[in-house]
Amino acid sequence: AGTEPPRRRTRTQSPRWTAVGDADRGGTTIMRSFVRRVSAALLVLVLGQSAWAEAPLALRFVAPERYTDAESRLGSGPTLRATLGELERIFRDLAGRTLRPGQSLAIDVLDVDLAGIELPGAGTTVPRVVTDAGPPRFRLRYALRENGRVVQEAEETVTDINFLLRTRPGGQSALYNEREILADWFQARIARRQPPRG
Repeated sequence: AGTEPPRRRTRTQSPRWTAVGDADRGGTTIMRSFVRRVSAALLVLVLGQSAWAEAPLALRFVAPERYTDAESRLGSGPTLRATLGELERIFRDLAGRTLRPGQSLAIDVLDVDLAGIELPGAGTTVPRVVTDAGPPRFRLRYALRENGRVVQEAEETVTDINFLLRTRPGGQSALYNEREILADWFQARIARRQPPRG
């Protein structure tokens, strides 16, 4: 009888697809983690922009270094930074008192001219003299929205030559005259929505 040929020994190898599969799963995990991080970052950005857009008051001081009179140029009065800080508090307080639910207001402050003038003297202190010849004056550009729709917008100068007639005893707080004029403007333009004259 014939003899059977010798059998060849074969080496068993691990299937390569297992290693490739592990790599794919690892890559997928990394990709999913990356997508989650990017999605979270985008969500924070979108929510931040949405919150800013829906804020009751969006206030900007445009080129404040060019304002007519918003600081002491003789060194003894308030700085421009201090004036803008106080004006921002006034605007936000009046907006909070005036705006109704669903309303938002955007204001660009284009110019500021504080009440009175600085009077240089012999001493180191330079007083600000307030007379009816120097009323406070603001140049504002604004847009009032209700539920996202613009219902009134304009650019106007806000002032009152009779501002001293409204001064009350004890009204000596910082920028008192400026606040009173702006309070009247908020009532007329925002609360009652009266259009600007002329």
